[in-house]
Amino acid sequence: MPDVRLASSQGRWLLLTTVLGSSMALLDSTVVNVALPRIGRDLDADLAVLQWTVNAYMVTLAGLILLGGALGDRFGRRRIFVLGVVWFAAASLLCGLAPNAGVLVAARALQGVGGALLTPGSLALIQASFHPDDRGRAVGLWSGFGGVGAAVGPFLGGWLVDGPGWRWVFLINIPVALLCVPVALRHVPESSDGGAHGRFDVLGAALGALALALVTYALIEAHAGAATVVLTAGAGLLGAVAFVVVERRRPDPMMPPDIFASRQFTAVNLVTLCVYAAFGGFFFLAVLQLQVVAGYSALGAGAALLPTTALMLLFSARSGELGEKTGPRLPLTVGPLLCAVGMLLMLRVGPGASYAADVLPALLVLGLGMVTLVAPLTATVLGSVDTARAGLASGINNAAARAAGLVAVAALPLLAGMGPEAYRSADDFDAAFGRAMLWCAGVLVAGAVLAWATVRRPAPDCGHPECRTHCGVDAPPLEGHRPAAPPGDRLNP
Repeated sequence: MPDVRLASSQGRWLLLTTVLGSSMALLDSTVVNVALPRIGRDLDADLAVLQWTVNAYMVTLAGLILLGGALGDRFGRRRIFVLGVVWFAAASLLCGLAPNAGVLVAARALQGVGGALLTPGSLALIQASFHPDDRGRAVGLWSGFGGVGAAVGPFLGGWLVDGPGWRWVFLINIPVALLCVPVALRHVPESSDGGAHGRFDVLGAALGALALALVTYALIEAHAGAATVVLTAGAGLLGAVAFVVVERRRPDPMMPPDIFASRQFTAVNLVTLCVYAAFGGFFFLAVLQLQVVAGYSALGAGAALLPTTALMLLFSARSGELGEKTGPRLPLTVGPLLCAVGMLLMLRVGPGASYAADVLPALLVLGLGMVTLVAPLTATVLGSVDTARAGLASGINNAAARAAGLVAVAALPLLAGMGPEAYRSADDFDAAFGRAMLWCAGVLVAGAVLAWATVRRPAPDCGHPECRTHCGVDAPPLEGHRPAAPPGDRLNP
């Protein structure tokens, strides 16, 4: 049985290293966006390169995150976590030293592989190591400290871009890893799932990532109108079909199709696709709008986004409690509608926009919408499946959100009519940004209608989230496998 106590020296070190590891990946989702305009100027890159700077990371992370969790269960959670931290740091070094856009994009894809290894492992280490009496508090501290890291991410990114330069957005991960790895090796006990068996679904993971990459390429390059774009889109759709076929036939699939037999699970994942597609597109374009059109510095743009994550940090736990009382249908309907209003308010953000009068109201309404929906969404995912499959359900929901975000980053500039050089012209970008916000608002309204029509109250004895505080804007929080300490689980020093 896990026996690490939170009050012990080992418990504090364990908590520190898991917070540091998860924060590396969590910060990356917000920090890099702030650096995009400077990256584009320094590397003489067009908008497509900026899209790939975000999406190369998301493709591998979304495609491999379920496999990363399975690897930890089989080969040791500490081992895979440390491997992920080292991998992430090495890829970050390559990003920071990238001499051109091609190397940067390739390094970002490698960074996503590291993120897929360390992201599920950080929470799994806490659940597998701490004594049952301390586990809930440990998870709460882990999610709270991680939330603080996510909240300061845009501010930190802006400070680095305006100060030492955009390359330090990536290089800052290296000292964090140098602290995290030795602490993990010395103070974190190894654990694995003695019941894990069967082959890893490497083929399924590869097909999923390949399908996402091909569809993303086709959307980003669609403005060229070349025959290769059509062929790539077709290949991406065939890859998606092949992924479904493989998952249906494999004895141990990465994404078991039968989990979608739950109508509630299927419905809430469709809502997830809608809301996180809008979030992904918004946070990609908003920092560009603030810098290119409104004239903010990178630090100013990063600091401007703090209200959304600050609201989530302060009120996400209370929102979860309220959602348990009202049921998920109301918050999953009201939340997306509030977010849609927030994005429509962003239409006021143009040249010379006032932060207090134009930017802040939009971000406050958006943040309130995110607070309203994220915790109930996670609770509904967990409540729609058997408790033993809570970790799998959460992983699928997390991967779906990331996939929705990367497709939105690829598709939204196309739908809004942004040309390859749009971000170099304030007038062109401002006009396209307005059209993009209308698209985002429309997708959120569709998510709200879908939630109202399909989401119902889970059973009273369903699973509940352990992560009560969450500030990530790219995906819902991950939850661990349950029961937390099944028979056969072994813990090694």
